[in-house]
Amino acid sequence: MAVAPPPAGRRMRDHLARVEDANRDMVEQVAGRMLEVVRSDGLVFVGGTGHSVAAVLEGFYRAGGLACVYPVYHPALLPLEGAAASTQVERVAGLGRTLVRQAGPSPADLAFVFSHSGINPVPVEMAEEFRAAGTPTVGVLSRDHMSRAPVRHPRRLGDVVDYILDTLVPYGDAAFDPGTGIPTMPLSTLAAVFLWNLVLARLAALAAASGVALPLWTSANVEGGQERNAALLERYRRRIPRL
Repeated sequence: MAVAPPPAGRRMRDHLARVEDANRDMVEQVAGRMLEVVRSDGLVFVGGTGHSVAAVLEGFYRAGGLACVYPVYHPALLPLEGAAASTQVERVAGLGRTLVRQAGPSPADLAFVFSHSGINPVPVEMAEEFRAAGTPTVGVLSRDHMSRAPVRHPRRLGDVVDYILDTLVPYGDAAFDPGTGIPTMPLSTLAAVFLWNLVLARLAALAAASGVALPLWTSANVEGGQERNAALLERYRRRIPRL
């Protein structure tokens, strides 16, 4: 008798457990580097295209998140601004470099580039330009998908970053097929946000052990939250224009 596959919820939970195990050492390295950046009053840049913009949004101006996060972003890269157009825009050569140059990163900063496939020109060029500025760069990607996807740039994201956080997401992203041959349940956003928060949690633990106060946003819907956030806005808005 054939054994029924585990339900979708369990598959997602099991996937995240594998992601945590596979990236444990790299999360430690990235969190340690991020602590150095915070300690020296640097910035953490986050960039991505398409649905990877969801991970960029998770990192920016988020309750419990770092206030020193600078989103590298253009509205045309967001599917809500035009779904089919956003797919074409992430393949436009030169845009990623321009966005990073406008942001002005330095060796004292850290950059994250989120891209499930790791093959489109915009995220790859973002990473290349961060590296050119001397900024240590983290690629959050699927090695499996990146190795099998069609080439759209001379190099892939994994070739041009200092650290790789692997989402372990399968080729094509969608991971659940109920027997129709057309899978659903994409995992890339879930896994990328999970990895970001693993790094953030480890950073918080390292900072507490080192006596470093992290610049963390507080929900504006709790007592004292708006006042705390106002001080952080005053501190960072000149350096992070989107604040």
